[in-house]
Amino acid sequence: MKLWVEILLIVPKTPLICRTMSNQTMVTEFILQGFSEYQEYWLLLFGCFLSFYFVALTGNVLIILAISFNTGLHTPMYFFLFNLATMDIICTSTVMPKALEGLVSEKSSISFGGCMTQLYFLTWSASSELLLLTVMAYDRYAAICHPLHYSTMMRKTFCSMLAAGVWGLCAFNTAMHTGLMLRLNFCGPNLITHFFCEVPPLLLLSCSSTYVNSVMIVLADAFYGILNFLMTLVSYGFIISSILKMKTKKGKKKAFSTCSSHLIVVCMYYTAVFYAYISPVSSYSVERSKFAGVLYTMLSPTLNPLIYTLRNKEVKSALRKLFPFFSN
Repeated sequence: MKLWVEILLIVPKTPLICRTMSNQTMVTEFILQGFSEYQEYWLLLFGCFLSFYFVALTGNVLIILAISFNTGLHTPMYFFLFNLATMDIICTSTVMPKALEGLVSEKSSISFGGCMTQLYFLTWSASSELLLLTVMAYDRYAAICHPLHYSTMMRKTFCSMLAAGVWGLCAFNTAMHTGLMLRLNFCGPNLITHFFCEVPPLLLLSCSSTYVNSVMIVLADAFYGILNFLMTLVSYGFIISSILKMKTKKGKKKAFSTCSSHLIVVCMYYTAVFYAYISPVSSYSVERSKFAGVLYTMLSPTLNPLIYTLRNKEVKSALRKLFPFFSN
């Protein structure tokens, strides 16, 4: 989704470069730079990232268990929250183990196959989360703007189709990008200036034309980033309009409380995405890219369950029933 990189990459690489690289050995593994420039702070970074990972896993697993074993939470909103927690687990588990390994080892390497696998699951979970947040915004729109028809609009079969569509569409899109990446030649160098495998840094290392890859990424950016963001804005435009038309303060407060957690997550996630990917070429830096990666692969999966549990009485009540020690 890095538009500022993709526009540069859309220009095909010259045949001369590919010919001069053709006699070199093809890359079989990549070196992840990670946070090697902050080696003196490795213990602090390791502690922070391990804490993020532990909280993210624990929080999202607890949400999944609470929703699964409490029939009172078998509603559309919590069904989508279940899917969001699953996506967060996949996202952070795809990145964090290798990032932690890189902090304690002198050189963090990843095989070509491992890199492509990491690329697939990270792209799949991240793009699915963007699409699911849009679906959740529609769910909140139906609940607040059409409360009398909510049960009809958000039937169980329809919700299942929406969730399956999110997972399936993103899996297909990710498979296309990964397939296009597999057709490229990597002759060296093999240093990825990041702590995980991502499309733009990999395209910069390819010694063959990345034109098709870059066009596909720009199209994906337009759909996942811009179109989804606009659709979410439209949903919340109707939601805010409906809330303002309510006559009682109690009604307004109740309506806002039903969508406040989702709104916080949307703002947080899109802030991280736009900070990471929508920026001019002149402002690019490796440090900025890595910090943005931390935001949406570590911080967001960590904060999502905290936001939904701390601000949601029903989830907290379900957790207390499932785990009595939460009552203390």
